[in-house]
Amino acid sequence: MLDQTEGYITEDGRKIGGVVMEMKNITLRFGGVVAIKDISFDIREGEIRAIIGPNGAGKSSMLNVISGFYVPQEGEVWFRGAPRPQMKPYQVAQQGIARTFQNIALFEGMSVLDNVMTGRLTQMDASLWKQALWKWGGAEKEEVANREIAEKIIDFLEIQNIRKTPVARLPYGLKKRVELARALAAEPKLLLLDEPMAGMNVEEKEDMSRFILDVNDEFGTTIALIEHDMGVVMDLSDRVVVMDYGKKIGDGTPDEVRSNQDVIDAYLGVSHD
Repeated sequence: MLDQTEGYITEDGRKIGGVVMEMKNITLRFGGVVAIKDISFDIREGEIRAIIGPNGAGKSSMLNVISGFYVPQEGEVWFRGAPRPQMKPYQVAQQGIARTFQNIALFEGMSVLDNVMTGRLTQMDASLWKQALWKWGGAEKEEVANREIAEKIIDFLEIQNIRKTPVARLPYGLKKRVELARALAAEPKLLLLDEPMAGMNVEEKEDMSRFILDVNDEFGTTIALIEHDMGVVMDLSDRVVVMDYGKKIGDGTPDEVRSNQDVIDAYLGVSHD
């Protein structure tokens, strides 16, 4: 049962907490094009929240609003019970929100470990960066601590054997896993995943699905994801919001969304191959 203030209990008995983030009447325009029209939904502590819909529905635009890349013309983003002021993406990241991208955005010439280490930037004291130029004070200790965290994430995602490999030499599926590792290195409270299974084969999707569930379970990380593979969405998600042409046409549990005729007509009734 969903409780508007305290959260809800999932079918497998997990307790989902109260609202972490709430999108209130969000409208986003690009010139005369309306990408998002008056959409409201929330994301709750500890859940896996999916955002689905056809291509061009506005899903990635919504993720960009959440992460601070886009500023809506109307509506408010509420974070932990208060309206969030206009912020740059790095400020949003400092609040504990990390993301991956639909198109992989890694540093191809750097090793896996160095890429993961870049995810620690939002956690480092700016003054330590200045100290690092001369290796003063706690800068070296900070670097060691950050490296230990990066190594633990690499172990967690089972990519120890490629930790020193330049990213450019990796196959696509492993690059997606490295990008997840970099996002996790920021120790996010809310993790945004933009099509984490895109371009993967069946085995790679199974691995990524397992890691997403493990991140949610073992780290307690709240996750919001965009994904076109409906099998993955229905298996992973606690709740699903459905967009079409910038509007919200469905919102609920996977079973509720599956039986929603508007969703069937707009999305689930067509092939997603």
